[in-house]
Amino acid sequence: MKKRILLSFGVLTVFLFLTGCSEIKRPITSESTGFWNEYIVYPLSWLLKEGAHLLGGSYGLSLIVVTLVIRLAILPLMIKQTRSSKAMQALQPEMKALREKYSSKDQKTQQKLQQETMALFQKHGVNPMAGCFPLIVQMPILIGFYHAISRTREIASDSFLWFDLGEKDPYYILPIIAGITTFIQQKMMMAGQEKNPQMAMMLWMMPIMIVFFAFSFPAALSLYWVVGNIFMIVQTYFIKGPDLKAQAAGNAGGAKK
Repeated sequence: MKKRILLSFGVLTVFLFLTGCSEIKRPITSESTGFWNEYIVYPLSWLLKEGAHLLGGSYGLSLIVVTLVIRLAILPLMIKQTRSSKAMQALQPEMKALREKYSSKDQKTQQKLQQETMALFQKHGVNPMAGCFPLIVQMPILIGFYHAISRTREIASDSFLWFDLGEKDPYYILPIIAGITTFIQQKMMMAGQEKNPQMAMMLWMMPIMIVFFAFSFPAALSLYWVVGNIFMIVQTYFIKGPDLKAQAAGNAGGAKK
């Protein structure tokens, strides 16, 4: 979990660094060269423009539709993440037993704990890093959206609802919604693991980081994140719904007692 927290922070730091690169001031066109421009930024810019053409000229609606299309494309990976989270939850009692068995902090005992834990994961086919893969996949897409929006004049200058796509949300509504939906999505993914201090840290750290970054970047990126979060919340509900209902019923029963 410490590695996952560091990875999440590292990826977001890289995002912050790359968004400030010199190319951000160069318009993106079909003549733009380089792998990044040709295979990520320009295709996203083209998709957004074509979507707007089909949706009456609204780049905001186009961004929502393109986001849903991308989410559907990476759905198998997201389902794998959700199922991995569910499997990790099921292994919590066995992992707790291992930590109690190898409670000594000496190096030899801790190495044995790591070996036994990895053996447990392998036995049940669980990848503890699976939860990081969607974040790794989404970051290039998020950076690509940032470049596509900022470097395509007609997108950056378009308005949707109460905000301009290429500017910060003047009322900071979207960043706050992005943080709230991130928290809900994380809460659903981590259901049953909140008592783990590291999991609790991750539950709060990610939404705070998302809000912090969203305050500084175009509102279109917050819109992308909010739509993606809502998609994930619905997906998680259908995959983990029975477990979430059982946990809620158990908590209600415990409260009555």
